[in-house]
Amino acid sequence: MNPENKHFRFVLALFHALALLTTLSCSNQQEEKAADPKVEKSSELSLQKVVIALKANKNPEKMLAEKEAIEQYLSAKLAREVEVLIPTDSSVVVESFRNGTLDLGYLSSTDAARNLDQETASILLIHLKNGLPSYQSIWLSLKNKKYQSIDELKDLPVAFASRSSTSGYLIPVWDLWKRGLVGPDTSLTDFFSLTIYGTGYVSAVEKVLSGEVEAAAVSDYVLTGDNKYLNDHQKSRLRIIQQQGPVPSHTICARTTLSQSDRAILQEALLAMNQENPKLRDQVFNGELIVVDQDKHLQVTREAIDLQKTLKP
Repeated sequence: MNPENKHFRFVLALFHALALLTTLSCSNQQEEKAADPKVEKSSELSLQKVVIALKANKNPEKMLAEKEAIEQYLSAKLAREVEVLIPTDSSVVVESFRNGTLDLGYLSSTDAARNLDQETASILLIHLKNGLPSYQSIWLSLKNKKYQSIDELKDLPVAFASRSSTSGYLIPVWDLWKRGLVGPDTSLTDFFSLTIYGTGYVSAVEKVLSGEVEAAAVSDYVLTGDNKYLNDHQKSRLRIIQQQGPVPSHTICARTTLSQSDRAILQEALLAMNQENPKLRDQVFNGELIVVDQDKHLQVTREAIDLQKTLKP
């Protein structure tokens, strides 16, 4: 055989071998890249617009100011348009998560549990209240009333913050059940002469101030916190009858169909508020934001929901 042909075949075989090695190497690198979530993470949102829902539980004027402030902050942080909604019906949030028209929601632990159970959303963050992941529910009445506990309000009218409120409905009902005042054979309207449901803390308290009801179930910080909910004059007319809890703190939930990359970017942007804008964080989310185990955080809430199912309608 011609030496030149031998040399040519040797070079050709070497070339094929090198090409095969290169192909295998690239394939391995691609597999490693796909297996590594850090490599997959993008530095930019795939979303062109971020839609967030807040709870409608404060003075409407203050909520409007908070809506505009958080829209501006997150729009600058994410380099995306951010729209904040304030739905009054929590069932709208579930469906909006389901159809992809809502990305994040600031929800009570009750609403969070329902969204988790329907697999429409999961907990991204929670807020701390006075350094704790929980707070207390209270019954408020006028200061000149002499009630010492909820037991004394039998056959009297009361208000709950809303049917979806944890501190303003679920936990107070749980407490009533544990006291034996309501249960499988005794409904809320069997014990109270009237039960009214507001659209948030303020609406329930206003019914106490107007004399329409004798007491209202709300969160402790409505009375003991700053004036986001009530002014000094309103507070001066009220007193706490009793408190019950603990109430797992509110959550920031993300729809389950968000990509892991988008979820991580949104979480990082919100956590940045702890250092960059704690004042706005407290106004909107009521405290420091942290990551938690969602099942542990919702344990008390889920127990109360299960117990509530045994209550006479």
